[in-house]
Amino acid sequence: MTERFATLFDASYDMILYDVTSTYFEGEAKANPQAQRGHSRDKRYDCKQVCIALAVTKDGLPLGYEVFPGNRNDVTTLEEIVEGMERKHGKVGRIWVVDRGIGSEDNLEYLRERDSHYVVGTSKSGLKQFERHLLEAGWTEVEKGVEVKLCPGPDGSETFVLCRSGARQIKEKAMHERFATRIQKALEKLKGRLERARKKEAPGRVERQIGRLLGQNAHAAGAFDIVVEPDPDRPSGLRVRWSRNSEWDEWATLTEGHYLLRTNLVGCTPQELWRMYIQLTQAESAFRAQKSELSLRPIWHQWEHRVQAHILFSFLAYAMWKTLEQWMARSGLGHGPRTILEEFARIKAMDVILPTSSGRSLQLRCITTPDEAQRILWQRLGLQLPKRLGEPRWLEILERKM
Repeated sequence: MTERFATLFDASYDMILYDVTSTYFEGEAKANPQAQRGHSRDKRYDCKQVCIALAVTKDGLPLGYEVFPGNRNDVTTLEEIVEGMERKHGKVGRIWVVDRGIGSEDNLEYLRERDSHYVVGTSKSGLKQFERHLLEAGWTEVEKGVEVKLCPGPDGSETFVLCRSGARQIKEKAMHERFATRIQKALEKLKGRLERARKKEAPGRVERQIGRLLGQNAHAAGAFDIVVEPDPDRPSGLRVRWSRNSEWDEWATLTEGHYLLRTNLVGCTPQELWRMYIQLTQAESAFRAQKSELSLRPIWHQWEHRVQAHILFSFLAYAMWKTLEQWMARSGLGHGPRTILEEFARIKAMDVILPTSSGRSLQLRCITTPDEAQRILWQRLGLQLPKRLGEPRWLEILERKM
């Protein structure tokens, strides 16, 4: 089966892109034990969900998937997927490309023990140990606005790739400013409330409120030094003071637009490693296609077996979607299957009934004539649209009356 798949789709198993998403339920889904509340990628924390792990080739062709309970942590899913892929496709020369949410130290050690290679994103805090490299020269441009630099790991067993993106820098700067502004306004509102209060305020209650505020705006939580202190001159008995954290501001300015990759591959250039990681967008694209174009979300079924069937059909539909996408690419038609499907959806089949003098009727199943644009698409794909479907069929008088 593996060889047939590789032959039909020109698929390569040397590199597997792996990611996890979630899809939510409409309804309580009480009959499905996998329906649980957890981290929702769809921002539907009010709904139960299941998690879906997907493995694809570097070209985005789906290799397999697994459905996990909605409260399953991403980092705990890797071992099951790796072992499943190795049973189906072998393990020789495998490179796993995963995002930072899955690339924990335990998971990387697990891959090393299996003699597997990996390219994984790391948390922003990992940039601290490469602060000197951020300031030095030696960057190489891999595409417009994106530069990379190779850095040896501390123990020599791994290699790290520093990456910086101009577009990402603008985005992160705007994000920091937006969250810092939210915190500033909320602190001013809290300060005014404490000044107007007519009775004692509990310090713990105010501190918890500040904690929730910082948690909701975590991207700029370190931008302020906040102090809640007693104030006997006010009825509330408290006041809140804050100031900007200059060290945080300097670090944020230095690291905006930067991210870090790590790998145990040897002999690869930083450009090659970056291109491997950036292909992880193929897995993210698969999720987007399944959720939007193929209606993976929301799930209306309440029974577990029906949910499994729904996800299976979405997976099979995505395999057909990628097949059509590759077909289009080879025909010079781009990479947008939706356009083709919308054009072909306008081609209809209809039954034409022709009565005869013998009392019987002749049924012909005819195809509408495609317009010029549709004819060009059929030609580019190397297909020929039939004028009729099937053979003519005689209808007896009784059948026609019914």
